[in-house]
Amino acid sequence: MASELTISGDAINARPFTRPGEALEAVPGLIVTQHSGEGKANQYFLRGYNLDHGTDLAITVDGVPVNMRTHAHGQGYADLNWLIPETIGGIDVRKGPYFAEEGDFASVGSVHIGLIDSTPKGLAQVTIGSFGYRRLLGMDSAKVGDGSLLFAGELGSYNGPWDNPDDMRKLNGLLRYSQGTATDGVTATAMAYSNKWNSTDQVPQRALTSGFLNRYGSEDPTDGGNTNRFALSGRVAQSDDLGSWKANAYVVKSELDLFNNFTYYLSDPILGDQFHQHDNRLMAGANISRTLNGSFAGLPMQTTFGLQSRYDAIDLALTNTFQRNFLSNVRSDKVGEGSVGVFAENTLRWTDWLRTTIGWRGDYYAANVDSLYNAANSGRVDASLGSPKFRMVLGPFNKTEFFVGAGYGMHSNDARGATTVEDPSDPTNRLSPSPLLVRTRGAEVGVRTRVISGLDSSLSVFVLDQDSEILFSGDAGDTEPTRASQRYGFEWTNHYRPRSWIDIDADLAMTHARFRGFDTGQAAVYASLAGYPQAQIGNAPGDYIPNAAPMVASAGITLGEKTGWFGSVRWRYLAASPLTEDNAFRSSATSVFNGRVGYRADNGWRIQLDVLNLFNTRANQITYAYGSLLKTDTLFNLCNGGVAPAAVCQNGVMDYVLHPMEPLVFRLTLAGAF
Repeated sequence: MASELTISGDAINARPFTRPGEALEAVPGLIVTQHSGEGKANQYFLRGYNLDHGTDLAITVDGVPVNMRTHAHGQGYADLNWLIPETIGGIDVRKGPYFAEEGDFASVGSVHIGLIDSTPKGLAQVTIGSFGYRRLLGMDSAKVGDGSLLFAGELGSYNGPWDNPDDMRKLNGLLRYSQGTATDGVTATAMAYSNKWNSTDQVPQRALTSGFLNRYGSEDPTDGGNTNRFALSGRVAQSDDLGSWKANAYVVKSELDLFNNFTYYLSDPILGDQFHQHDNRLMAGANISRTLNGSFAGLPMQTTFGLQSRYDAIDLALTNTFQRNFLSNVRSDKVGEGSVGVFAENTLRWTDWLRTTIGWRGDYYAANVDSLYNAANSGRVDASLGSPKFRMVLGPFNKTEFFVGAGYGMHSNDARGATTVEDPSDPTNRLSPSPLLVRTRGAEVGVRTRVISGLDSSLSVFVLDQDSEILFSGDAGDTEPTRASQRYGFEWTNHYRPRSWIDIDADLAMTHARFRGFDTGQAAVYASLAGYPQAQIGNAPGDYIPNAAPMVASAGITLGEKTGWFGSVRWRYLAASPLTEDNAFRSSATSVFNGRVGYRADNGWRIQLDVLNLFNTRANQITYAYGSLLKTDTLFNLCNGGVAPAAVCQNGVMDYVLHPMEPLVFRLTLAGAF
């Protein structure tokens, strides 16, 4: 497809970025941000989706899935804080549900991060920066037998500009053995990661404008968490006279304890609304595929068959807490969730300027949920979906190719949502189970041209329909029903290299995103607030999709050769977006510049200065709009005095809730090669 591309690790590491997940902003049209501490998964924005922490964007590292199913915080949770950017060999990007090999979470796109196998010289690197940023990195490789052993270690700490320092402490390590090549070779990789942090979560705008909190203050300074991840994986690939085959297997042990308070005193007027989400899992999987080269009626043909499997054994808990101390249980579950996917894809080259690919994918999921506190929410559920795929390429004509793609895709929902029939907070409130698998449909046409020397330019126009955007709310332990949706738009991507020492890129993505149908549930909420028009603002039914950005843009220039002076300046833009279905609340646009300047010596030593938020822009990492309650709110006294209606008190004060962007930041790096 025109939107399909590969980005080298060198190009990624030439970009200045604040945190590891932002390496993915090398993907055109993708914005990566953070609304909490430095150990929590990022938020991803792509093609009109607020992908929360990873839903509908499939991410793998060295063939190992990053997205977590049935996760304590959110479906598809994709934490990349354990990624060491210097070990990235490249990123393969695919967008849309047109590829038979792509399964769960890949409706909007997939990002496959590959790792390097060796490094030409050892690397010792130290970075110091504003607000207590410290990072130590060591990396080297050695010849072992017929292969190479790569090892990398990272120590990191960061406080941030927050009144309540993040006090982030990170320890990270990688050990990797490789032999041969990507098509004829083997690799084995071990990873270990641990992180502890405090977090300044999003705060209501009224607390800032009133002076109750300053811009970097926190309503609940005990929010934060700790996490760890241990992974083993292996991959083998081989080519022969008939074609090629590849296989990989992995096992990941991960744990997360997360403490958040997003509504402050809405539910508990005395101790507050902090809650603890616990996720402890063992994830294992294996994949194998076989590609056969052949012919049909004398025409060149290639056929690929594949089998993919995964199983997650998960312990989950949601509790109410006060200053990270236990108050009460909301729900606790043991979940076993497995899946099997089979796919086949056939590519036929009809002429020198026409090739087609047809494919089909079948997915089967089964899950067993044991709800420890409410047997009514236990159960076994399974589901299957078949997904046809199609792609066509015309060209090249004068260094220009045309692309067409269409297909069905899917994503899984939280298994607990598929068995829950009673609200964990109020068992008398009956709930409708959500489907385990959700269908998506997409189509795309595009063009890519290199007709101008040094310029690689592509334009893609897409449409994507989703049967539902039902979410399992890890914050409440129940399901948030939402409607079907449709998105359409375009992406224009440009990469220009007029000289060996000049690299320029510019991307623009625009999307129209709307719900389909009428939201009867939201209409009921709106009606329950009758007589309180201030509370109704933001609660009216509508078809706007919250946090669906209508425009994303980025541009950058990188200057320099392999040695000598080098530098770069990057700009990214996230347009104003609706925050509620009725579009009554809208976020402000975010525009930020980052810069880098440095010098590389002939002996491999390097010194560089990164300047993040170059112009000290007063902007927000992310903005939401929802109801909450502070002790300084007039409504707080009305509700606790029994004056205001229950519906109004349950809704709270509708307001912008934001997480500010860090101000001007300097980071100085000294790296030595040996």
